[in-house]
Amino acid sequence: MSAKAVVVDPAKVPEQKGVSAYPPHLAEKLKGRARRRLGDAAGVKNFGVNLTTLEPGTWSAQRHWHTRQDELVYVLEGELTLHTGNGTQVLTAGMVVGFPANCGDGHRLENTGKTIAKYLEIGDRLPGDEVVYPDVDMAAKQGMPAYSFTKKDGSAF
Repeated sequence: MSAKAVVVDPAKVPEQKGVSAYPPHLAEKLKGRARRRLGDAAGVKNFGVNLTTLEPGTWSAQRHWHTRQDELVYVLEGELTLHTGNGTQVLTAGMVVGFPANCGDGHRLENTGKTIAKYLEIGDRLPGDEVVYPDVDMAAKQGMPAYSFTKKDGSAF
């Protein structure tokens, strides 16, 4: 069977705004985040691509790192502050940052500017991924189709 190319207009991909699988008390800073799942819309199965926008004051996620998943972010518009264990760094349009799997250094993006920031987030979909959140009592394990979230000791929220 041969696959066919799928052309996608990002504006026509449904936007998921303020949606998070985190427990509510850890999702508050993500309410101004919106994602369009471009990879899914284009039929890509081995990696995901999201067109993400952050309103001013919004976070991309809780600071985290993946055990198996590589991530890459390409900033399209606006200004983002990258938070890692080593401090902060400002990212502007045209900049790219990569987060190798199992790096042990959590990251999150925050829109500290005055306008909406837009970026592409790209990550692979290797099975068995786990997510470590160094700043909060949360852990995640990859399931099918989504991640499941627990406290670090494995208990439910």
